[in-house]
Amino acid sequence: MCQLLGMNCNTPTDIVFSFTGFATRAGRTGEHVDGWGIAFFEGAGVRHFVDHEPALVSPVADLIRRYPIKSKNVIAHIRKATVGSVALENCHPFIRELWGQYWVFAHNGDLRDYHPRLGGRYRPVGGTDSERAFCWILDHLAQRYDTHPGAHAIADVLAELAPAIAAHGTFNFMLSDGVALYAHCSTRLHYLVRQHPFATASLSDDEVSVDFSQVTTQDDRVAVIVTEPLTANETWNGFKPGELMMFVDGAPALVRQVGGRA
Repeated sequence: MCQLLGMNCNTPTDIVFSFTGFATRAGRTGEHVDGWGIAFFEGAGVRHFVDHEPALVSPVADLIRRYPIKSKNVIAHIRKATVGSVALENCHPFIRELWGQYWVFAHNGDLRDYHPRLGGRYRPVGGTDSERAFCWILDHLAQRYDTHPGAHAIADVLAELAPAIAAHGTFNFMLSDGVALYAHCSTRLHYLVRQHPFATASLSDDEVSVDFSQVTTQDDRVAVIVTEPLTANETWNGFKPGELMMFVDGAPALVRQVGGRA
């Protein structure tokens, strides 16, 4: 299946180090070769890059590895296709507008016989179960609230909806509005928080190390969320199956158990 990578920070930060290791899993240390994508929130805007080529060889991915785009919220995805063809429209993350702001979503898993009724404004463009789930979630949010109800209210809705989707299979996902990053685990997700005192981190999938004490301030705080740990010399925290977490300003702001694996 696919893999997810997310970053939530208290100050704009680049994801070059983490993405370098993550992209290596798209053909060298992993089989996730059916497309990739990444989205960076910048103010009210989003820089959104997708490619149906493997991230390991994509010239667009090479740009991301070389260009330190700084953001407080990032979601990335490398795809191993299960539902939907290998095509640009099926590459995660997906992006939509709700309440006058962008929302970004990516999913890892396989939802069997998942065909929700989509009666609102949101329709999938591609053929993935993931995009259908995203549209269904946004339909529910739009029906319940006329304006953004706040991060904790969003978490309440996700805690209600996630088990219904996960009943169809595996539903590891990340969702962000540029302020909070929500992550739900059906099977496997991990996270860590980097903060002062910073140390050197070494990638598991590539011979790259960074001494974060040389490129950060003592006030910086960065949460990295990923399917499988990216480094071998840091302590990663595993999500429990059925756990929903909300990250704000580089730290967990909410942890909720909403159900186990179907």
